[in-house]
Amino acid sequence: MASALSQLSPEVLAMMDRGVSVQVASRDERLRPSVMRAMGSSVDVARGTVTVFISRRQGGELLRDIDASGRIAVMFSQPSTHRTVQLKATAATTRPAGPQDRAAIDRYVLGVVDDIVSLGYAPELVRAIFAHRLEDLVAVTFAPSEAFDQTPGPRAGEPLAGSGA
Repeated sequence: MASALSQLSPEVLAMMDRGVSVQVASRDERLRPSVMRAMGSSVDVARGTVTVFISRRQGGELLRDIDASGRIAVMFSQPSTHRTVQLKATAATTRPAGPQDRAAIDRYVLGVVDDIVSLGYAPELVRAIFAHRLEDLVAVTFAPSEAFDQTPGPRAGEPLAGSGA
């Protein structure tokens, strides 16, 4: 199945890639959800993949669920506008984050911190929320098969055009 990324508008892809709030979810075999905030993300349109970075220390349950099922749902939400997109996939893979990921993570943190600070929050507070150690992060990569508009309003929950949802 082709990645849903190739079907998304340049505007949606740019919003997802500039550093916005990212929540990652999965579920266990009994359908109990697990969720946590990502500490970074990267969108690779050419490969049709998205990588999110999860704290191993804080996200153990979520990472176990992803490893067991491959299922993942990721929500990208711009705090200043509430524009939100959800991606889903069934074959996510994990690996330790490494030095090759540093630039993507740093770019993500700068983007999300700038957006939240624009709302009046103290930069020190926001940077503390996204503080991390690279050796604690796990990279979760997936090719989304479905994409949904989750922006609050009348279109919330609708598939984004051409996403296969």
